[in-house]
Amino acid sequence: MGLQTKKVDYAFECIDCGKQQDAHNQVIYLCPDCSSDNTPDRPPRGVLKTVYDYSLLRNKNTSLSDLSLNGFLDLLPIERKESLPPLRIGNTPMYVFRELDGRPLPYFLHVKDDGQNPTFSYKDRASALVSAYAAERGINTIVAASTGNAGSSIAGICASRGQHAVVLVPETAPKAKISQVMMYGAHLIPVRGSYDEAFELSIRLSNTYGWYNRNTAYNPLTIEGKKTAAWEIFTDMAATAIDRIFISVGDGVIISGIYRGFEDLLKIGLLEKMPVLVAVQSEESDNLVRNMAGGHFTIKTSTTMADSISVDVPRNFRMAKQLLRQYGGEWVTVRDADILSAASVMARNTGIFSEPAAAAAFAGLLKYHREARLDAGTHNIVMSTGSGLKDLRAVEKMIRLPDAVDPGLTSLSDIRDLPPGL
Repeated sequence: MGLQTKKVDYAFECIDCGKQQDAHNQVIYLCPDCSSDNTPDRPPRGVLKTVYDYSLLRNKNTSLSDLSLNGFLDLLPIERKESLPPLRIGNTPMYVFRELDGRPLPYFLHVKDDGQNPTFSYKDRASALVSAYAAERGINTIVAASTGNAGSSIAGICASRGQHAVVLVPETAPKAKISQVMMYGAHLIPVRGSYDEAFELSIRLSNTYGWYNRNTAYNPLTIEGKKTAAWEIFTDMAATAIDRIFISVGDGVIISGIYRGFEDLLKIGLLEKMPVLVAVQSEESDNLVRNMAGGHFTIKTSTTMADSISVDVPRNFRMAKQLLRQYGGEWVTVRDADILSAASVMARNTGIFSEPAAAAAFAGLLKYHREARLDAGTHNIVMSTGSGLKDLRAVEKMIRLPDAVDPGLTSLSDIRDLPPGL
């Protein structure tokens, strides 16, 4: 088979002023006009979204199978499918469950398990596209600031194709995620400060050394890469209407990406109605949803143990807010205790072990369940965005290991805590 190349052009468009930027002949991150007055203590202006010639695709009566045949290349900002890394990324499983703790559910519960990606995180979707874009432009070093997942993701993706990764993380990042970064051979820079401070330092390094920057929302490819799950959900659900999708939110990039994926399908004419997307944040890191009402943006220092959604300045706040408002999205906060409980409920009922940042989405669904906000017969999807193996430290306090037994014990009844009925 020959090279698969795209047939539909694309450009970057500022979400604030609407001005389009050339996406082919320059490396650009933010709109130069709108971002000129950005400060580190406010969500940036000038975030770019990628726009395509939707009218061409619509006039050609493009079908889902047409798009899928070419790997959705006509809706991605790269020139060749072969530019993507060799690892298998995306097309993660989605499971359906009809009961919790032995009790039937009146609605359908679907779980999309992105912990099945190569580095066990949803972030691989963005890293793959960033890596491909860099490869097409002959750029061999990619830098990223991360709480852990984005860093281990870009490290693994780069390792798969011989690119170099430089990863900045807060020194408090979970050891498992830091270990991943190191095992993939990336250059790790621990930062004595917050994720937001690591973010700003990575931009200075990128500007100084010419490294391609993967930072979330700062690089428009991170939003585009994260939209691919929407196409998979649409494909998996076939003609079934999707009612709600629960998504853990930190910077607001994953939820924006999923909106963008469905928006592509809306503009082509393949989707009739946008599903209701529910942004779920920890009460201990609620800087996106707490500022949805408008007015002066205020920051509350994040203290959540769910490190991947622990963000003081949500970098994609402006786009996420626009999309949530435009398409009738919803938002909710949950306690950290509820997140840990949700991780346990999810694991024992579905067999999917999610890190706390991913379990926040399930905690959001459980809150809706308790408040009887999920109608009978509806289809509700939880995005599980990362494996629980990436942050064992967070769940250790929930686990009490049983006492060891003597292998020669004479009575099996001496084994404590055996559940009845085994």
